[in-house]
Amino acid sequence: MAERSTAAVDVADNSGDDPLTAQADTAATDGVAEERKTAEEPAGAPEQKAVERKNGEQPSITAPELHSGHKLARRYRLEECVTRLDGFSSWRAVDEKLRRAVGVHLLPADHPRARSVLAAARSAALLGDPRFVQVLDAVEENDLVYVVHEWLPDTTELTALLADGPLQAHDAYQLVTQVSQAMAAAHREGLAHLRLTPSAILRSSTGQYRIRGLAVNAALRGITADRPQRTDTEAIGALLYAALTQRWPYESDAYGLSGLPKGVGLIPPDQVRAGVHRGLSELAVRALANDGATASRQEPPCTTPDELAKAVAAMPRVKPPEPEFQAPAEYQRTTYQQGTYGRPQPRPMPTQVIPVPPAPLESRTGRALKWAVGALLIAALGLGSWQIADRLLVPEPKDEAPIVQPPVDEKPEPPKPLSIRTAQEYAPDGSPQNLNGVASTYDDDTSTYWRTKSFYDGPTLAPFKKGVGIVYDLGKEEEITSATIDLYYGGDHTTASLYVADSVNPTASIASMKEIATAKTTKNALQMDLQNPIKARYVLVWLTELPYSGDGYTPGYKQAVTNVTFMGSKPINR
Repeated sequence: MAERSTAAVDVADNSGDDPLTAQADTAATDGVAEERKTAEEPAGAPEQKAVERKNGEQPSITAPELHSGHKLARRYRLEECVTRLDGFSSWRAVDEKLRRAVGVHLLPADHPRARSVLAAARSAALLGDPRFVQVLDAVEENDLVYVVHEWLPDTTELTALLADGPLQAHDAYQLVTQVSQAMAAAHREGLAHLRLTPSAILRSSTGQYRIRGLAVNAALRGITADRPQRTDTEAIGALLYAALTQRWPYESDAYGLSGLPKGVGLIPPDQVRAGVHRGLSELAVRALANDGATASRQEPPCTTPDELAKAVAAMPRVKPPEPEFQAPAEYQRTTYQQGTYGRPQPRPMPTQVIPVPPAPLESRTGRALKWAVGALLIAALGLGSWQIADRLLVPEPKDEAPIVQPPVDEKPEPPKPLSIRTAQEYAPDGSPQNLNGVASTYDDDTSTYWRTKSFYDGPTLAPFKKGVGIVYDLGKEEEITSATIDLYYGGDHTTASLYVADSVNPTASIASMKEIATAKTTKNALQMDLQNPIKARYVLVWLTELPYSGDGYTPGYKQAVTNVTFMGSKPINR
């Protein structure tokens, strides 16, 4: 069997006396709890050394004795403890200021890992990547250190997904694509996860994957690694392996999955389960195994998330399965006689033969009457024919109005999405927010965004700033019927307006533009429907009110636009 990376198997030294927890039982349904309270961390899993137990020492610090209803900073009310381990505890809580659920990690300020946990949380908060569960606050207060993060009840944990069976090839492809790209971006900022397990991966109802615990989960447990990029890459390979086979790619059982048979080494996924996508099977082996194991396949190993993301991009895209067509139920034809359906039919009566008397001989007077009637009919037909011919030969008066046919009731074409050629951030005061992020608002990728700066006062930006926004160029004049603006932050409310501009000039006066729609929302999307379609080429999306967000070290009023879509219709030629 080819050897695995040292960082991935060195956790076995302490697994016997440290039952590191996995996902809490409640997380199987709501996808938000951090760890289970009973399961041991499997030896051979893609994790790192727990360095807090050097020379066999055991930590003596216990988790703070808090209870449900306790408030932190007079704002975060603790609701339910989901983990208590190694001197720290994790809770489901409520942010009473913003009226939303959050997660909280708690540990004493004198805990040996308190400083590293604060540093990891603050670094993760500065990343601000929506593909990760966001750190909202990191505070040391009253002899406590606590980290507040997002709580996502509308997502499902990968552990729960795998309990139902292996994922389809397209779902596994999306998993490795999104997770490898997200971790490549994190490593470019100097951040590692080091605990990428199935309980750290969440999938939303739209198929988007979110990663929780970036840097923080490892810091809470004192986990480090000599080669963090290799460790995270191997962990992604293990996730892909589990998604394809519903088996854990090591000899020990873990996360509700059976391990591989002992002594046989790393078996490619397509040899474990029939029907596994061969390209994805190859990727899993390249991420998990070292040079010796991949030499026989003539493919280099993937040792960093960036290399793995490039390998995924280089393979043919895995298409989603075709929807199954269900034939309609066979139509049952029912025959019935009109007026008698559902009524009892009378029994037929026996037929009685009635003798018909012979016709009497026609008299002479009758024959004369018949000839008279025939002559009258012939005369009437001749007179009518002459009147019709006379009417047809008379010319039609010229002053009569022509007959106009009623117009055909034509239906307009359904709205269609309009393409965006380019865009420019609009900053008439000369102070732009995020020039490099503008293109991310029309790339059809909800994981990328354009984000504003944080403002201390709000939600209305005026008078110190009139607003923030982006001007879009549709390439040519189009008839616009509506616009949809997908937002990253929910919160109190967001207000935006649409203006028709003359160009993409970032400093043009807004007084010279025409406002065509405005809308307000407390959710993550703005829908603007125009009362009457309008023709325009340049459209300004102008945000004037932003919600409050307390994430990381930049709390304040801000918003991020993930995607903008304009809809239009083709006018009818009358």
